[in-house]
Amino acid sequence: MHRIAVLALEQSVAFDIGSATHMFARLEDRYEVVVCSPDRRPVPTTGGFTIAPEHGLEVLRDADTVLVPGTHYRPAREGRLEPAVREALTTTNARRIMSICTGAFVLAAAGLLDGRPATTHWKTTDEFRALYPEVRLNPDVLFIDDGDVLTSAGVAAGIDLCLHVIRSDHGSEVANWIARYCVVPAWRQGGQSQFVDRPVPSYPDTSTALAREWALERLQEPLDLAGMAAQVRMSVRTFTRRFRAETGMSPGQWLAQQRVDRARHLLESTDLPIDQVANHAGFGTGAALRQQMAAMIGVSPSAYRQTFRSA
Repeated sequence: MHRIAVLALEQSVAFDIGSATHMFARLEDRYEVVVCSPDRRPVPTTGGFTIAPEHGLEVLRDADTVLVPGTHYRPAREGRLEPAVREALTTTNARRIMSICTGAFVLAAAGLLDGRPATTHWKTTDEFRALYPEVRLNPDVLFIDDGDVLTSAGVAAGIDLCLHVIRSDHGSEVANWIARYCVVPAWRQGGQSQFVDRPVPSYPDTSTALAREWALERLQEPLDLAGMAAQVRMSVRTFTRRFRAETGMSPGQWLAQQRVDRARHLLESTDLPIDQVANHAGFGTGAALRQQMAAMIGVSPSAYRQTFRSA
């Protein structure tokens, strides 16, 4: 059983605590989730209510994953930590430490992000850089996986990070099930921009959604920009602009992501040879699939199947 210890500090973001614990706790046969605070003291949240954690900082010592939700915790926003909190974070035996949103301030104050790439909510960029110049901050992405330390941007990006962790631990089938259960998108790339100009189009008839649906039904076929634009009766230029405004990425990037996701599903759920998986996912050749999977998730199709097929 993989134990996840959620560290709740003063003025923690209620949504981050709730969403993270909810997602991992749904997989009760795989994760044990505990919430802790210094001296088990009650924690006021940004939601206008107080939570009463059942555990103290001692649970961080032997947790497998430590998770710090977003927080307005004053010490970290001033470049310091309570000594007990610092010691608990720097002496944990956890193999993975992760933060959501402004939880990155806590990790940075503990010195855990020095020299590392990290992200946090875009609105706090200047404040973060002034306090923690040693951190290689990238405020333009949803989340960053730096191996044993993972950070994410605000609110919904924390959900993306949790799904990424579940997918890394147990494969896309399990992560997709949790996404369906929580009614959230199954996968947004960590490198996707925080800045989506228009998440909800002003007028349905100007949306590129129908083109995306059309493409998803034909991933195994050759698809081009002109063909997708034609489905919604737009010029290529207008389609490209509106597509990026709605999804935060170019049509080409989106297609590659959907095809890799299809390939991952096939690698987990079938015994098809790699070349056939590549064909069904729309890559044409096994070499193209290998190149895309290496670029997006850092493993080969064979290695991915070996890790997750039996699971």
